[in-house]
Amino acid sequence: MKAIVLRSAAIVIFTAPASLVPGHTAMAQNYPTKPIRLIVPFVPGAGTDITGRTIAKKLSERWGHQVVVDNRTGAAGAIGVEITAQATPDGYTICLISASHTVNAATNPRLPYDLTKDLQAITQATSLFYVLAVNPSVPAKSVQELIAHAKANPGKLNFGSSGTGGLQHFAGEMLAHMGGIKIVHVPFKGGAASITSAIAGETQIALSTLLGVRPHMTAGRLRVLAVSASKRSPAVPDFPTIAEAGVPGYEVDQWYGIITSAKVSTAIVKKLSAAIVEAVQSPEVKQRLTADGSTPVGTTPEQFNAHIQSEIAKWRKLVKDAGLQLH
Repeated sequence: MKAIVLRSAAIVIFTAPASLVPGHTAMAQNYPTKPIRLIVPFVPGAGTDITGRTIAKKLSERWGHQVVVDNRTGAAGAIGVEITAQATPDGYTICLISASHTVNAATNPRLPYDLTKDLQAITQATSLFYVLAVNPSVPAKSVQELIAHAKANPGKLNFGSSGTGGLQHFAGEMLAHMGGIKIVHVPFKGGAASITSAIAGETQIALSTLLGVRPHMTAGRLRVLAVSASKRSPAVPDFPTIAEAGVPGYEVDQWYGIITSAKVSTAIVKKLSAAIVEAVQSPEVKQRLTADGSTPVGTTPEQFNAHIQSEIAKWRKLVKDAGLQLH
């Protein structure tokens, strides 16, 4: 079995933002002088929304200017990103994206923007793993046992996701490809519906956040086998990673990060990055995020830039290697 390489050696750098011109330096020094709009391209109450509002609150306290969360949903998160790309490039419109946006960039040639040219990275805010869980009717208490059971019953096990072409979908397809098994994808309109289906036994496998699965895990409605992160999580230290439990090289990270228009000045982007990194590393924000299974990160624009590129390359490779048909 040939494992998928998760980090591409070829990293393309984002198109550089507009060069500093007279007046931009002064603007950056005084920034911000008015409220900032943080677009969250997902529904209120979702993990992205909770993370965005937590960061916005801390930035508002720091700057004395309100950071207003603006939920712009639709088109798998593309609408909010398009608004950001087209906004006045003065640093007062920023956007929270998730790893799913790199899946979109890798698989959807009809996006109304180019994630690597029309936008630029500010910082990766958090890292968030999925848990691999099964309905209790599945006779598997480890990843290796699940793979063995799936191989003995090809095509008879289903896994749910929040929709075709999303990160949950690709997390399951990566498990199938790297584990050498055949499991059937069942798309739903949202991650909560996929969990409900797994509890009911309509699907047998779920890959979802700890926040979504934890109540059902403790009640015995789902059996958690492992986590998708590269290393064990302090939130659930007894659960192995999928990689160490039977699928070497497997890693899926549902990260969240902040971007803005590619035309925003470098000076303002660096000021935003420093402030957001400070916010996510503050004790109260760390406590709030880790309670939901997130790990605060905080990277430079260059580091987040490279991470976005490597993620796009990873998902493109999966589509090619696994022969996925998405449309």
